Amino acid sequence: MAKNHRAVVTGLGIISPIGNDVPTFWENLKKGVCGIETITEYDTSLLPAHIAGKIKDFDPLQYGMDKAFVRKQGMFTQYGVAAAHQAMEDAGLCSQGEGANIDPFRLGVYVGSGIGGFEIMFREIAKMVEDPSGQWISPMFIPSMISNIAAGHIAIKNFAQGPCLDIVTACATSSHCIGEAFRAVAGGHADAIITGGCEYATIPLGIAGFANAKALSRATDPKYASLPFNANRAGFVMGDGGAILILESLEHAQERGARIYGEIVGYGNTCDAYHSTAPRPEGTTQAHCIREALDEAGYDPAKDCLYINAHGTGTHLNDLSETKAYKLALGDDAYKAHITSIKSMTGHMFGAAGAAEAIATVLSLREGIVTPTIHLDTPDPECDLDYTPNVAVEAPVTLGISDSLGFGGHNACIAFRNFK
Repeated sequence: MAKNHRAVVTGLGIISPIGNDVPTFWENLKKGVCGIETITEYDTSLLPAHIAGKIKDFDPLQYGMDKAFVRKQGMFTQYGVAAAHQAMEDAGLCSQGEGANIDPFRLGVYVGSGIGGFEIMFREIAKMVEDPSGQWISPMFIPSMISNIAAGHIAIKNFAQGPCLDIVTACATSSHCIGEAFRAVAGGHADAIITGGCEYATIPLGIAGFANAKALSRATDPKYASLPFNANRAGFVMGDGGAILILESLEHAQERGARIYGEIVGYGNTCDAYHSTAPRPEGTTQAHCIREALDEAGYDPAKDCLYINAHGTGTHLNDLSETKAYKLALGDDAYKAHITSIKSMTGHMFGAAGAAEAIATVLSLREGIVTPTIHLDTPDPECDLDYTPNVAVEAPVTLGISDSLGFGGHNACIAFRNFK
């Protein structure tokens, strides 16, 4: 039987609508900065929605990519590679050359994308419609579109020859990647894993598809559009980005003198088995997922001050069922928890959302700061927990969970503590 190891977080990296590095992302979260804007890169006049959490001032050449690579790869891959580059540098990990401090066969990659190369599919299908012979289809179409290719390129660039998985569970993708990476490190199957997610879905087809599925906000004011737990909410706002954590066994991290941000201590994984897009309304399966993570983390309501980074999309059904899930999982202690939704600032980053929220959870525990849910000026009476309206607060949080709920009923919850 594999030996049980403690798994710690030793590196962080992010490309997000509110910052292309972790310090900027974190400062903007604390300040309540909204990264949602009117889309300007293409004409949205005929589309049902016109706003998104877009990435700003992104230069892939800053993150170890060359022009040839950038020409051939989709934006989701570029965002993932950039975030992984940051995280590996932050962790001080290297698997080749004179500075190598990890066996490449003990370094893994668990990075997913909910959709993959969406813009590449859109572009190449348009060519095929124009000319059914297919002669103009790019030879890079398949190897740049498939959703696992970001994980593949992250492994190539970091010489990671250990386990490499691309988990695809819609909006829960990167939370499941982190949870399964935790299992792999704890089980002794790797010394470190580069884990998280990446997404680029804010293309015309994505806007039209999500809007016609009745999931997307059609608000015209980008600064008052993503409204988790607000009575005025009317759907989520799309966002792009990449977010990566380095999970490492405690023994390996201490042996090389690594800085430790925190420890991952629990993971829950359930399915609603209910509907293709709607969450189970009574919150029972979501609550079971949360309890799995809390129980593994050793949650003690008499001793722990709990922080929850909510999925908090701003859809009517999600916010109600999520509130019910917290009450089922925690009982009356749900009213004591500090809860926030960073999607009020970033929009919904889909396959990258869970990892971005995991980073926020780790930093909230580390600094004792609960970032706000902005725009929460009219709380829904049925969402009556402490969702940290509008302004960050200081709190002695000791345990943090981040939960993600994806189309198809996929539920994931990951738990962190400060390292002791």
